[in-house]
Amino acid sequence: MLDPLIRLKTAHSEGLIPDDVFNLTMKRFPLIINGINRIEKASGIQYPIAYVEPSLIISAPNPNSYEYGILFARTLPVMFDDKFQVVIQISAPLIAYGLKGTIHAILAHEFLHFLELIRKISKMDLLSDEVSGNLFENVYSDETRLFEPRAVFNDRTLLTHITKRFPAGFRDHKLEDKVIHFWADKNLPKINISLDNNTVKLSAESLSKIKISSSFISKIDQLQEKSLKIHKKKLY
Repeated sequence: MLDPLIRLKTAHSEGLIPDDVFNLTMKRFPLIINGINRIEKASGIQYPIAYVEPSLIISAPNPNSYEYGILFARTLPVMFDDKFQVVIQISAPLIAYGLKGTIHAILAHEFLHFLELIRKISKMDLLSDEVSGNLFENVYSDETRLFEPRAVFNDRTLLTHITKRFPAGFRDHKLEDKVIHFWADKNLPKINISLDNNTVKLSAESLSKIKISSSFISKIDQLQEKSLKIHKKKLY
């Protein structure tokens, strides 16, 4: 199984990540493991593969914009050797400087994106040439999300973290200030992403090869039905 810390360790060995930042991230990495285990227990579903990206990921609406947002994690659908895989990319700055509740909320949010992606594929409701921009949003907007956290997770504390961090778009000014001061201002590794181009190409042939177990599809359908009922209660 792939070491989720391999890219971080490589960046450190190459001198891109200083010792103090590397040691801090390694020391706090168990928060990620605890969060993933918590989400799996609260949902009854295995968390997708996750790895640590040793860079600050910055997005902008377009290449010429002076406005930008920090992406602390992303849900990435990939095709590898003709096999479909969903990967959760977790930024090292989140691990180093995020509070436990914030880290777990972001992990849970990406998990909801993972479920939505699987739902779209199982229903063939996914465009073959583009993955929805919601999977890469810089403010983690919840307005169009299908799956309700209350339908997926049976962990009250985790639900509280999600509600507090994602009322209508994720912003954590203290975390962002720390990341800018301790990471960006020190010229540590950074990735600039334009949201206009932040898409993944999946051919119709690739989509046709994706196999999802019937039991997983059944679970997704159950969660969808529960989420729709919660949506209706909110409306009325």
